[in-house]
Amino acid sequence: MPNPGFRIFTRLNRPDPALVDGFRGLPVANIGDTMNRASLLDARLRRISRVDMAGPAFTVKSRAGDNLMLHKALDMAAPGDVIVFDGHGDLTTAITGELMMQTAIERRLGGIVIDGAIRDLATLRDLPLSIYAAGVTPAGPYKDGPGEINVPVTVGGVVIHPGDIIVGDEDGLVAIPPADARDILTMTRAKQAAEQDKMAAIKAGTADTSWIDRALADKGCEILDCVWSDR
Repeated sequence: MPNPGFRIFTRLNRPDPALVDGFRGLPVANIGDTMNRASLLDARLRRISRVDMAGPAFTVKSRAGDNLMLHKALDMAAPGDVIVFDGHGDLTTAITGELMMQTAIERRLGGIVIDGAIRDLATLRDLPLSIYAAGVTPAGPYKDGPGEINVPVTVGGVVIHPGDIIVGDEDGLVAIPPADARDILTMTRAKQAAEQDKMAAIKAGTADTSWIDRALADKGCEILDCVWSDR
């Protein structure tokens, strides 16, 4: 019989690995800007380790405080996949720790995003695996289910579909729909080049700041050539 809420979909449409690789090294801030800042995950999801990420989303949904489906996902995910775990932002129990993350390393996963808590922070900081989480607690999880694998999830306030490209750096995370990824990559590269030109102008002392006064004038800002006084 159908069992919504306790299901595993074994297949997902992964984007071209070359397309995913194109986003490596590009700032998440610039990617997000080209997407009108609509697909940036909430700032409470912080990078735990020192490694950036880029890979297709392997999504997991579970009830708060339970990691049974995350264990199954670690068995299923392919090398390069980023496991994106919807833990409802619950911080009362840790969804994962050192042992499970070592499994992720052995399976050569692209990273782990936990919208919930982790533990074993001192060890996880130094692992060669990109890990993001919403918090840290020593309390352990349950392993009862229910949950689902490879379904749409909401993580960090963003709806993420299986196969979306997840990119993360020290600033945070962005989710990129594969259907738009080539255009987004082209626009991000152009933005990056433009910023490099601006940086060169700043260092050379030739940066044009006239746009600031134009923007103020357009918005009706009053500029008074006097000292402020409340008398």
